[in-house]
Amino acid sequence: MVEAYLDIETTGLSAYNDIITVIGIYINDGPRHEIIQLVGKEVTKDNLLNALQGVDVIYTYNGSRFDIPFIATALDIDLACIFSHHDLMIDCWKNNLYGGFKRVESILGIYRELKGLSGLDAVRLWWKYLNNDDENALGMLLRYNEEDVVNLRILKDRLGVGCD
Repeated sequence: MVEAYLDIETTGLSAYNDIITVIGIYINDGPRHEIIQLVGKEVTKDNLLNALQGVDVIYTYNGSRFDIPFIATALDIDLACIFSHHDLMIDCWKNNLYGGFKRVESILGIYRELKGLSGLDAVRLWWKYLNNDDENALGMLLRYNEEDVVNLRILKDRLGVGCD
């Protein structure tokens, strides 16, 4: 079974007024592990579908309320209709783990190199990159997103979750 762990970075919370800046995907197909990041103009419906080709299940954290609907509005594609989707936040609630992803990571002792960064920092890093051509800001944004998708896999394993 091919699993994908997906997280998006955006310029804000409104799919109607804001844009997706990064779509991060961690593909796990047994021995094959691959990170795919679509950035800026690469964030298209076709590129996303190509990146997810062969995937059986997509895992997110709060994806049912944010990532999946944002992608549906921004790219005119409902991933939950094409792929099996599993929102790990629901599993966290079932285990009395509440709060954002970073809080749950902290409670479970899941390591994060870029401590203290949040979604708001991701927005700021994007604008710093875009407005100042700051490649270091983009690099940090991509590392932040990569940690998100890799840690989704760790969270799934810690919770002992199987696919739907």
